[in-house]
Amino acid sequence: MVMEKTKNKTSKENYNLKPGDFNTERKPTWCPGCGNYGIWSSLKKTFVKLYLMPHEILIVYGIGCSGNGANFIKTYAFHTLHGRALPVATGAKLTNHKLNVIVMGGDGDGVDIGGNHFMHTCRRNINMTYLLHNNKVYGLTTGQTAPTSDRGFKTKSTPSGVLEKPVNPVLLALASGATYVARGFSGDTSHLSEIIKKAIKHKGFSFIDILQPCVTFNKQNTYDFYREKIYKLDEIKGYDKSDLNEAIKRSMEEEKIPIGIFYQVEKPLYEDGLKQIERKPLVDHIITDIDINRLLNNYY
Repeated sequence: MVMEKTKNKTSKENYNLKPGDFNTERKPTWCPGCGNYGIWSSLKKTFVKLYLMPHEILIVYGIGCSGNGANFIKTYAFHTLHGRALPVATGAKLTNHKLNVIVMGGDGDGVDIGGNHFMHTCRRNINMTYLLHNNKVYGLTTGQTAPTSDRGFKTKSTPSGVLEKPVNPVLLALASGATYVARGFSGDTSHLSEIIKKAIKHKGFSFIDILQPCVTFNKQNTYDFYREKIYKLDEIKGYDKSDLNEAIKRSMEEEKIPIGIFYQVEKPLYEDGLKQIERKPLVDHIITDIDINRLLNNYY
């Protein structure tokens, strides 16, 4: 379905898209029961809730099962190199900061090879949203240990069990300076859609660690496993999302697993310090009349 776009955004009165309108002609190829289906569904519902049009959204994908979503969601899309989704998304956002930029990556993509980019993107507070598909295993390459795999977890790469303590993406985001940090569960699409909506609306870098069962290669962290252990932070009376110390404390819980918004504060955006985009996005600047000869003559 195609609609005329207004000067700034689509009016609610004229908006008539449905989640299915964000489908492409390609059918998802994830394993039946994969948690990616829940994320896929939640994201499309969120776009409709926010009255967003496909041309107003860029999704930057990392490598992994999550990256296959580039074929199944009708928005602008960029499928990057392994671990490099965040710097590509940063460049896109600074070039056209009017776009809603969303990053999709797996736990291996995001906190292993891409861990350094994750830390620095958090501290810069760029206005975009990062959805980490956390299935605690390398699914696309058929079941090796991931940085988030639980201690003792046996895979083909660790037949005697994982020795290291797993990376905690929520704790890492909090310590690195992200201004919106949440955790979701792909088995609860209504709740997940709501925290994604709030993440996209948040002015700053928003991060969601999504617990996403891999039904083929991870028989430990299943839907039933999570349903028995998770509880919702928004059901705790008086929980203060601006309290960083409390958020860190909650993020380290292991017997029970909290989901929802751990932390949310407002801080200056990285973009606010760039005079080049103060008046309009870089893509709208006219560059045909710029003479760089004088600059070049200084070096050659």
